[in-house]
Amino acid sequence: MTVGIKDVAKAAGVSPATVSRALSGGPVSDELRAQVEAAVKATGYRPNLAARRLRSQQSGTIGLVVADLRNPFFTAVSRAVEDSAYRAGMRVILCNTDEDPEREALYLQLMQEERITGLIFAPTRTTLEQLSRRRLEFPTVLIDRASPAGLYDCVVLDNAAATGELVRHLIERGYRHIGGLFGNASVTGLERRDGYVAALNAAGLKPDFRLCAPSADAARSTLAGWFSSPDRPEALVVSNSLFLSGAVRAARAAGLSIPRDLALAGFDNEVWTELVEPGLTVIEQPVEDIGRQAMALLFERLQTPHLPVRKLVLSGRCVARGSTAARV
Repeated sequence: MTVGIKDVAKAAGVSPATVSRALSGGPVSDELRAQVEAAVKATGYRPNLAARRLRSQQSGTIGLVVADLRNPFFTAVSRAVEDSAYRAGMRVILCNTDEDPEREALYLQLMQEERITGLIFAPTRTTLEQLSRRRLEFPTVLIDRASPAGLYDCVVLDNAAATGELVRHLIERGYRHIGGLFGNASVTGLERRDGYVAALNAAGLKPDFRLCAPSADAARSTLAGWFSSPDRPEALVVSNSLFLSGAVRAARAAGLSIPRDLALAGFDNEVWTELVEPGLTVIEQPVEDIGRQAMALLFERLQTPHLPVRKLVLSGRCVARGSTAARV
């Protein structure tokens, strides 16, 4: 006997609409979601994707295009998106652009050919600028980068506020020459640079930053020369976890002790940032929330296409560790 959504609703003691919202990552309580998921397991319900595709002329597939899978931020967000899609009985096509607009264009064409149901997208700076002139042909939610002119739903971190918090944290601990290292390819990196500059200007201090390509090796190479120069900073803020690992390696290669010779702070509370000696001060991003909220916005957009465009701005949390100990 085929098990349908009404059977799940009966087993869970809720309406079919509630089952649909719970499985699609929509707005239901954690208790109700658990109730529905237990009923799904008990009844053995599996969505009929083939029938759904015939009805809608769509694939029952979510496209996920991210900027750099080497960045643990995107790895964690991808996991949250895939988890929400799985609960909704949908599949995910994952593509990595390495912040390359040409590669990105090929993947967007692939999404069209696959007739995806919707897209979760972290666009390059070039494509983000083009989105104000060219509409994508499927429902889209942007992550980590805000939509131009409010054209697309998006879920972002308050990047300027988060970087400003790191700068103020260092100032409170006695540092005055605070350098910065930011990515040159993404809007996110530039927003974090702007937050860094604003916080230093507000404190009457002079910004001193570098931009580089988004990789650990590029960060290490950029910092190698800076760390050996007379204008080496007392403290350094970097804009992602790849730069953070590159900075640690560059400091070790230069014979610098953290934090005695160089205080260091950055983004993403990865396991290794706590395990290195000393632990590294970071902004912890709500990565799972970003993925889940993006999927919830997408499912709501699919159900109600004419909703007003929404922008969710989430906050990070400063996790202070030994790398930014008070200056002696």
